[in-house]
Amino acid sequence: MFYKLTKEQQQMMISAIQTFFSQDRDEEISEFAAERVLDFVKETLAPHFYNAAVQDVKMVVEQQFASIEEEILTLERPIKK
Repeated sequence: MFYKLTKEQQQMMISAIQTFFSQDRDEEISEFAAERVLDFVKETLAPHFYNAAVQDVKMVVEQQFASIEEEILTLERPIKK
């Protein structure tokens, strides 16, 4: 994966996973088990979200480029023949 989580970010996510299991599934899981869930999400699911974000950014950049291109073309002056 391209993005490296800080220890604080990873610990916060592990805690959130444990809270999810406790509150939503009425299960207590260890920190190790929550870390395994996080690893699964990072390795298997996160790339899908990452790629979707890359496509979103690509579309925004293309739209901005098209807008800039249109503005540049308005600077052209007619050539008399």
